[in-house]
Amino acid sequence: MRTRVKICGITRVEDGEAAAQAGADAIGLVFYPPSPRYVELSRAQEICRALPPFVSVVALFVDASREQVERVLQAVPVDTLQFHGSEKAAGCTGFGRPYIKAIGMQPGLDLEAAMQSHPEASGFLLDTWQPGTHGGGGVAFDWSQVPATAGRPLILAGGLTADTVGEAVRRTRPWAVDTSSGVEVEKGIKSAQKIQDFIRGVERSDADQANR
Repeated sequence: MRTRVKICGITRVEDGEAAAQAGADAIGLVFYPPSPRYVELSRAQEICRALPPFVSVVALFVDASREQVERVLQAVPVDTLQFHGSEKAAGCTGFGRPYIKAIGMQPGLDLEAAMQSHPEASGFLLDTWQPGTHGGGGVAFDWSQVPATAGRPLILAGGLTADTVGEAVRRTRPWAVDTSSGVEVEKGIKSAQKIQDFIRGVERSDADQANR
């Protein structure tokens, strides 16, 4: 199975183009104003217009109101929603889009119960739990917490870089991997070379597994 790749926190047209050219399956746009990777609707529209076909657009929200989500959906061609806050299942559905629920991997977490509380989620993004943040912290969690089987696709996030993603994929075999800070030169500004190196790392790990 090929591991999918999402490059999150895109804030510039050129970074979206670099992700697409390197082979990313999806980009993430952050609609959470406190984030250093937040994008205004007009910039999000510019980024989306520059994307080639078959690159998905994921919109990230943190405890947003339904009105805020709908305003984005009216303006931006979003394929998938990603909820990174304390949203209940009812607050993630009814938008006409599949959604991913992010789960912070904190000590003592009952992951199965957390997933069962979102029965309509199309997948779950497992990220490092850091108090007061909602992803993008550049810190990995203990990959042994990732279950071998989950019933629904798991997306691995949390401090992944070109140097670590190969091992992460080999150890956890996720449906997809997600990086933001791991391919940046500063917050919100991506490096085309780091994006390429990250995706090549995923591809090498997949090839190694296929050849075994």
